[in-house]
Formats: sequence, structure tokens, C-alpha cells
Amino acid sequence: MNRICFNLLLGFLIALMIAPWCIRWLRSLKVGQPILGYVDTHISKQGTPTMGGIIFLLGLMIVFCFTIGQYSKLTIIIFATTIAYGLLGFLDDFIKVKLKQNEGLKPYQKIIGQVGIAVLIALFVYQSNLVGTDVYIPFFHTSIDFGWLIIPFVIFLLLAMTNSVNLTDGLDGLAGSVSVVYLILFSILLMGHIKMLENNGESLAYLAEMKNILYLCAGFLGCILAFLCFNTYPAKVFMGDTGSLAIGGFLGMVAIMTKFYLWIPFFGIMFVLSAISDVLQVGYYKMTKKRIFLMAPLHHHFERKGYSESKIVYAYCVVTFLVGIVIISFA
Repeated sequence: MNRICFNLLLGFLIALMIAPWCIRWLRSLKVGQPILGYVDTHISKQGTPTMGGIIFLLGLMIVFCFTIGQYSKLTIIIFATTIAYGLLGFLDDFIKVKLKQNEGLKPYQKIIGQVGIAVLIALFVYQSNLVGTDVYIPFFHTSIDFGWLIIPFVIFLLLAMTNSVNLTDGLDGLAGSVSVVYLILFSILLMGHIKMLENNGESLAYLAEMKNILYLCAGFLGCILAFLCFNTYPAKVFMGDTGSLAIGGFLGMVAIMTKFYLWIPFFGIMFVLSAISDVLQVGYYKMTKKRIFLMAPLHHHFERKGYSESKIVYAYCVVTFLVGIVIISFA
């Protein structure tokens, strides 16, 4: 517990100290966020510095240096994947601000990058003795061997997670706040899992791998909490795709490396609803030229209904926490 608290505090303090400097630097570069024309309620946010995900990624780098030890292979893979997705998002953000438009990389370019990273992770999982092809099943205290199907499953999960977090990043503090709740829930689950492994006489090496993942989660949680001090309404900085893709990659990877794949739809319930609402809206509109929601993703629908950004963020966090706690109590 001391190590968890240390990493949490370290991540928070490092990111908190980095943030003002990063925001000033981004402002000096004039990397303001372009706003889509149809999001008229956000027009006042035009020019707010973006690429703020740099803040918690820099914090994570420092936390990572204090986390890695003798048994940190899985932690290194999680960290490297998070940085890879962050760099992909940074490239997307850079093109947006350089060309003063809201679209950066072409959709196919972004997908190629996301799939490329995901394929490498899927192949690692398939051949790794530390991860393998087993998937824990919620509520039944058992696992299923997916065999070679783990490869497309991991690819789908990473694509779904990175894009869902990206879609949720549409209001001040929304994606970051929901991610904080997700990490708290996952850390509780992982602590219980580690305790069970200890009672079952699991090898010290594997226990160390799981503990290091937990410590990295605590550190990243602290980094995002510090970022939220500047990202909640009214936001002084946006995380951009730099941050949303990195967070999505991290959240997906901790589930993959611990084999808790199937907990994602519960802990990430609001990420899932964001993605589903967007897919339904686009598909229904193409077929009927009518809309299901006033605007998609779902948080924009609530915004059009007259709810404030702060209330929507609060509701998303409460729903995430309540669903997660119920699932953990039955798991």
C-alpha cells in the first residue's frame, strides 16, 4: 500500500509541476484547438491549447522509471504501448494545429497506425508465457482459452478502447474524469487478484509483474488527477488525441496484460456508450436521413438537452463508479 500511495503522489506532483510550464509552452506555439462548426456551444473554446496529454505522459515517464524492477516485462510493454499511441495522437494533433483544421490524419492513416500497434501486442500476447491465450470470465471464477482467436480479440479490444476514449473526450474533464474512476476500479480489482494469487502460492516473479502493473496504474492515476486540475470546466488545456489515444491504450493494455479483458465493458461503461451512440447515429442517419440523438456522441446529446458540462461529467463518473463497484462485489 505504501508503494501505491508513493506512486500516486509522485505522479500527481510531477504532472502538477509540469502542467503550467507545458500550458505556457503550448500557448507560445499557438497550438489552439480548432472547433467543428456544428459544435456551436463550444465556439468560445476556440484556441484553447491542445496536446495537453503531454502533461500526463511526461509524468508517466518519470513514474515508470521509479516502477520498473527485476520483473517488469509486462509493465514495460504497457508503457511502450501507451507512448506509441500517444505519439500517434500527437502526430494527429500536430497536423490539426499546423493546418488550422479540426481533422488531422486521414481516417485510414490513423487506423493503420492503431492496427499496427495492436497487431504487435496481439502477437506478443499469443506467444507470451506471462499472458497467453487465457481470458478470465467475470462472476464464474474461471478462464477460457481463446487459442489463436486471442489475436483478433486483442486487436479489436485496443481499437475499441482507444477510439472510445477518443470519442468521449468531448467535454471539459470528461474523458480524464471517467478514466480516473476506471483506474480506481481496476486497481481495486487488481489488488484483490494479487491477494488471491498470494494465497494460491503463485510464483514470486509473476506476483511481482502484477504488482508493478498496479504501481504503474497508481502513478498514471496521479498524473491524470493533476491534469484534471487544468482540464475541468472551464478547461485551460485539452488533452487532444495525444492524451485520449494514450489513455485508451493504457486502459486497454492493463486489462490485456492481466487477462481482465471482459471487465472493460463494465468499468468503461460510459466509453462503450459513447462509441455505441456514435455508431448508431451515423448508421441510422445514413439509412433514414434522421437522427436518434440530438447530437452524438451521447454527451453532446445531453448537452443539447440543456445539461451543463460539469453535471454531465459528474453523472458519467457516478454511473461508472456504481456499475464498477457492483461488478467487483460480485466478481
